[in-house]
Amino acid sequence: MTDSTAIPLRSFLFTPANHPRRVEKVFEVGADAVILDLEDAVAISEKAAARECVVEAFSARPHSGTQYYVRVNSLDTPYCEDDIKATVGPWLHGVVLPKVESGSCLNRAEQWLAAAEAACGMPVGQLDLMPIIETAAGVESAKEIATTNSRIRRMAFGGGDYTLDLNYEWNADEAVLAYARSKLSHAARLGNLEPPIDTVVLQIRDDERFVQSARYGKQFGFGGKLCIHPSQVPLTHDVFTPSAEEIAHARAVVAAFEEAEAAGMASIQLDGYFIDYPIVYKSQRILALAEKLQV
Repeated sequence: MTDSTAIPLRSFLFTPANHPRRVEKVFEVGADAVILDLEDAVAISEKAAARECVVEAFSARPHSGTQYYVRVNSLDTPYCEDDIKATVGPWLHGVVLPKVESGSCLNRAEQWLAAAEAACGMPVGQLDLMPIIETAAGVESAKEIATTNSRIRRMAFGGGDYTLDLNYEWNADEAVLAYARSKLSHAARLGNLEPPIDTVVLQIRDDERFVQSARYGKQFGFGGKLCIHPSQVPLTHDVFTPSAEEIAHARAVVAAFEEAEAAGMASIQLDGYFIDYPIVYKSQRILALAEKLQV
């Protein structure tokens, strides 16, 4: 199985696991990761049967670059452990765990996931575990979650439940999300994780709002976006993929600085910009991402 740590994952597209037509289409969109959902999108009466849908859908399709995830129900429900037991297998790349609020929550899910991997002959630790931080308690515990000794590679932010939990008004300017985004980006850095994945946008016919939200997330150091509609995937890729202009500028910065450094200088000006080591490192990061994405 492909190691997802080597692949920049920008778009995570949700679809209900028990809707065959939507499941069929979700693989055709070009998302970096597909998440078949057992949580919010599945009625209680359908949850057990939906687990079989996850296995059938993923095992029927060979891996072709898209990562396969399942979102299980939260730990405070009677479904989580059985969700993990029923859906883990070699067809899967990772498990998305909603409403994570502490390191101990993460550890409990780790134990269930390790047992499920061992039960089907998989190396323990092979699958990704991506916690969604979507409550006030989770945001305040983000550092603990990110630095817990676990397999997690990145965290995700859930703005819908977060604003519900705090009774916030979630407007297009997304000012009420700034604190949580900041906490998650700091925590991810302290835990040496991949950049976090930003919240969904509920207005599925408002491309302008989605792009604005994605840009806000990018400003806070997020690396991608949770998507709930196929049309949001290309918008996500546009925002979280370095543009031709960004790449050209980064190359110019690196080239100019290398020339200056060879002459004994470590700070220069380029097209009106002050350039020193931090700016060069940022440019190198942009070029490395562009190379991984082959743009």
